[in-house]
Amino acid sequence: MTNVLLHILPIFGAFLLLAYWRAPLWLSSLLLVVATAVGVQTSAMPASVLIVVVVLLALINIKPIRRAILTGPIFGVFRKITPAMSQTEQEAVDAGTVWWDRDLFSGKPDFDRLHAIPQATLTADEQAFLDGPTEQLCAMLDDWKISTQHKDLPPEAWQFIKDQGFLGMIIKKQYGGKEFSNTAHARVVTKIATRSGSAAVSVMVPNSLGPGELLQHYGTDEQKNYYLPRLAKGIDIPCFALTSPDAGSDAGGIPDFGKVCRGSYTDPRTGVHHENVLGIRLSWEKRYITLGPIATVLGMAFKLYDPEHLLSDKEDIGITCALIPTEHEGVHIGRRHYPGTAVFQNGPNWGKDVFIPMDWVIGGKDYVGQGWRMLVECLSVGRCISLPAMSVASGMVSSYTTGAYSRIRNQFGLSIGRFEGVDEALGRIGGMTYQMDAAQRLALAGLDMGEKPSVLSGILKYHNTERMRKVINDAMDVHGGKAVCTGPRNYLAGAYGAIPVAITVEGANILTRSMIIFGQGAIRCHPFVLTELRAAMNKDLPAFDTAVIGHIGFAISNAVRAFVMGLTGAKLVASPKSGAMAQRYRNVVRFSSAFAFLADMGMASLGGSLKFREKLSARLGDMLSGLYIATAALKKFNDDGAPKEDLPLVAWAVDSALYDCQVAMDGFMANHPSRALAFLMRALVFPLGLSLKAATDTDGTKIARLLMEPSVARDRLTQYMYRSKDENDPVGVLEHALKAVIETEALEGKLRNAHRQGTLKSITAGERLAEALSTGLITTAEFAAVERARRLRREVIMVDDFDATLTFSDDNAIHRDILNQPKALDVVATAKVNMVESVKIATETRPVS
Repeated sequence: MTNVLLHILPIFGAFLLLAYWRAPLWLSSLLLVVATAVGVQTSAMPASVLIVVVVLLALINIKPIRRAILTGPIFGVFRKITPAMSQTEQEAVDAGTVWWDRDLFSGKPDFDRLHAIPQATLTADEQAFLDGPTEQLCAMLDDWKISTQHKDLPPEAWQFIKDQGFLGMIIKKQYGGKEFSNTAHARVVTKIATRSGSAAVSVMVPNSLGPGELLQHYGTDEQKNYYLPRLAKGIDIPCFALTSPDAGSDAGGIPDFGKVCRGSYTDPRTGVHHENVLGIRLSWEKRYITLGPIATVLGMAFKLYDPEHLLSDKEDIGITCALIPTEHEGVHIGRRHYPGTAVFQNGPNWGKDVFIPMDWVIGGKDYVGQGWRMLVECLSVGRCISLPAMSVASGMVSSYTTGAYSRIRNQFGLSIGRFEGVDEALGRIGGMTYQMDAAQRLALAGLDMGEKPSVLSGILKYHNTERMRKVINDAMDVHGGKAVCTGPRNYLAGAYGAIPVAITVEGANILTRSMIIFGQGAIRCHPFVLTELRAAMNKDLPAFDTAVIGHIGFAISNAVRAFVMGLTGAKLVASPKSGAMAQRYRNVVRFSSAFAFLADMGMASLGGSLKFREKLSARLGDMLSGLYIATAALKKFNDDGAPKEDLPLVAWAVDSALYDCQVAMDGFMANHPSRALAFLMRALVFPLGLSLKAATDTDGTKIARLLMEPSVARDRLTQYMYRSKDENDPVGVLEHALKAVIETEALEGKLRNAHRQGTLKSITAGERLAEALSTGLITTAEFAAVERARRLRREVIMVDDFDATLTFSDDNAIHRDILNQPKALDVVATAKVNMVESVKIATETRPVS
């Protein structure tokens, strides 16, 4: 028995090594045959064992035998249990491309490939637009007035947007557009969103999923030549109508319909009447359509039927997209929804038996029934840009304002940022902002390379908007009453009120997490699943056979890799970088293998029912998302030149993302219906227990500190934020106040100590400051610096108050300083005289050079 064990252990070790390195099937089989033969030769095991091994390996390696005995029966079962894909599901699966997400699904991400991806950068023209017209637009915007007085952007802002080409950023130059990169589009939206969410939405919609993008990809030459120049110049305002009262997230189930027929119409663009033309009689009711109330051209998605077979033999043509001038007879627009504090133009539209010519179908009659494919392909791009960019903006604003406010605001003689509860919130704000920006930067790099990463777009949409919710909540908590009471001085309430919009639109977050991320990712990114599904649908046994054998080897390899790395803490894994990030790269590799293994076990054990076990599917999606966010943060850090000042940010971002991945794995196994399989999965993935820790308090504190003072790290984190330099601006005053407070912290400490020791006996802080000057404790220059810092601090912490009808706010509340002002003002006057005298004396006694 001992001889057998001594012989089996090396064989088992060799098997683990080959599985870990994913050796081909023939090499592993050959090793096993040779090792068994040696065992028989040395009498360690009977000859019958060699016969069994050879027969089993022949069954696996000889394709005709394998198909007849093994994969053929599996194929028959697989075809029966695999649910059929609807046309809309098939088109969603086929939409877009797979990219870095495939590496994460592989269990062996290629970091050299990751770091070779070009950075998402701006051209000189794009940077000039960001620094010029975008800055000018931001300076024109007052979000309080937009949301409470105008209930829209002011006319001059709308005109500026049109004149400067904001509505045509994605339109090609040949049609009069800017032809900006996806990165530039996103950064413009981010900067505007740091000033006004309403303005950002108004700019981003024409440049996202809508008529402009659809026309460029699918429009006829006539449609492109007419509409694109008008859209680029803002002559036409576009909207796209997809959502119906009975079809929100289930866009494929829209009830709006059209029937192919012949009819007559008057073209509102030319006034020309047309008789007896082939077209569509259309009825619809849409809602939540951004820019719908003011649109001049209405993009429309509807189901098309051909009962008279005027186009084809099919009666149900499928989802179709058309462009309809809103002045066309029967089109009803103009009413508005009221989406909280983000008061952008949004509303319903409808029509009954409206006849449109076939020429108004996007792409003409050749593209009838192609609407769903068109939409999901464009959505895979748009979901990487607009809402994720607004989320990044919220993170930047929250980081910038909350960090400054935490240093400026004092309680118990300390800046509130020094308290660990606030420190913890600041760490989360900065860390999540780093994650959001990194996640979008990597996706933008892919988009600018021509990729359309549909799975990553779902990750970005869900996780960036959820992190937006978290950072704004933390920022609100730190600001307290200042953020609760709305008014012109409140720079957070607008973003807080707009959170539900971002969470809901472009696919509700609950649906995106529970059904889309893994549901689409498992099929598109897995190296074998899509091939298996297509082979089953096409009744292609040879293709299925090849895929299944590869899949089995893939699953075994990932199980072995996860187990070995779990035992060793991935210490033996090669890392592309040394230093503080090395182990984090290794952890990514470990968790990538573990995720790939768990995904395979989930699909193998639950089959098609996994689609309906949304909680488990969501956790698998969380694993993939955590891996993506961690690798995006590592990529951002590397692209930025690995600045040491950013180490706490990237450490927090990566550690937090991988910890979230671990939590999702633990939850998946804890809730898997097969307890025996769950036990096996846990033993392989976490042989030593849950080993990763959450982001440390130390890193959180370092992040809090860098947000609480001017620094290169803070500037990098908030790079695309609009910053007013005006002391009278609610956000602009923060930087002035922050610098003034930092410069006078030592003086304030000196004054407090003097008061505690009884040197300064006055009651109020203002009186003590005057007393300190009069007794010579501080100089006139120091007095002026403290007085200015206190004035700016008051400017920052003041909350708007209104008249009894809540109509008019008091812009001069800053000067209503009841406790400190009178005596302090007298001393200020004296101080100014003394300063003038000091300057005069110094000038008169200065030696001649």
